[in-house]
Amino acid sequence: MPQGARRTVGQVGIVVVLAAAVTWFLSVAAVRHGFFDLQVYYGALTHWVHDGGEVYDYLRPRTMYGFTYPPFAALVMLPMAYLSWHGAILVSVTMSVLASTVVIWWLLDPVAVRAGWTRWFTLAVALCLAAAFEPMRETVNFGQVNMLLLFLVAVDLLWLAPRGSRWLGVGIGLATAIKLTPGIYLVYLLVTGRWRAAATATAVAGGATLLAAALFPDASREYWTQAFWNTDRVGELAFISNQSLQGVVARLDPGHPSTPLWLLLVAVTLLVWARRCRAAVSVGDEATGFALTGVVMCLVSPVTWVHHLVWLIPALILLVDNAMAAPAGGRRRRGLLAFAAVAYLVLISRLVWQWERGFGGVDGFVFSNFYVWVSLALLVALPIRRPAANPAVGSVAVDTAGVPQLGEGDRGASTGQRNRISRLLAVR
Repeated sequence: MPQGARRTVGQVGIVVVLAAAVTWFLSVAAVRHGFFDLQVYYGALTHWVHDGGEVYDYLRPRTMYGFTYPPFAALVMLPMAYLSWHGAILVSVTMSVLASTVVIWWLLDPVAVRAGWTRWFTLAVALCLAAAFEPMRETVNFGQVNMLLLFLVAVDLLWLAPRGSRWLGVGIGLATAIKLTPGIYLVYLLVTGRWRAAATATAVAGGATLLAAALFPDASREYWTQAFWNTDRVGELAFISNQSLQGVVARLDPGHPSTPLWLLLVAVTLLVWARRCRAAVSVGDEATGFALTGVVMCLVSPVTWVHHLVWLIPALILLVDNAMAAPAGGRRRRGLLAFAAVAYLVLISRLVWQWERGFGGVDGFVFSNFYVWVSLALLVALPIRRPAANPAVGSVAVDTAGVPQLGEGDRGASTGQRNRISRLLAVR
């Protein structure tokens, strides 16, 4: 058998064994939620379309949970009301898997190309690991929309931004109109000086919201005057699944969480984030700005359930990317790979749930908030590409050992082409 064929057979075997191991892991470790959140969406839309009720009046039977997204989200999800329950499950799972595959491919394929890995094999291994990732499996088991929103933002920042597209901001605007928390990416555009893109995102979000208001005025009025302000529909802030800074503060004193302390922590976190994002974008590292903003969104949102932590996936992939760009066998590569491995293992472990019934004491404070500590570590330690000194091009040069940007025009340039570009820049 030719060497290439043997390699392919070996890789297929590895993927099969890894998929079997992940399947076993999910069978014993994953919690079954019965598509709880999808039931809320489906019930609210069915109540609205077929029973003549208002979408925000619906509460899932024997719970306090109702539809909490803006009216435009109800408009986008409206076709669900015309599907069977099992049809809705099929659509939800399929769309999450497809969105996850595309986002992971966009982030990971440059690593595979640079490292010389087989591209299909790299993606297959990554998808197996993603299936075991607690936020991902929670997203699928709840029937959540996290990966679809992440996909919309990724279209903007991983696909359109590197190409200088005039459409930059559309995906962020749509994601913000569906769920308010991705609006942090609109702030990201402002912080990094993309005024036109920020205006586009604002116009799209505003236009989508106005469209929903024109089509469903009663639902829009109820959402913006009542449902939006009803925090009881979201859940308890001190619940162990709330892995945000607000969750940390609430678990310190569940009866009287300190709002000033939370606001101070948020302000400091946002300052660190803004500074790092400006540094990343100033050297063309859009992927790291994208990842850092997902991390900070999880930290500063009042409620970040564990399934929302899929927004950490880009940062974890970029840790591996930066590790593989570092010299082989060096301390930097080993450190970054260790960081990525520890963060991943913690985030598949359900570690925080061991303190679900009590989070007092030092151990409770440390371990009940461990996913928050991972997020903070990613915020401050995720590498950024730095400008490299180059006598031929002066300050224009950028360290090519960092994360490659999708759609870089000179990625496939020949040595002669690069030399001509360098001479041209040197003259200018």
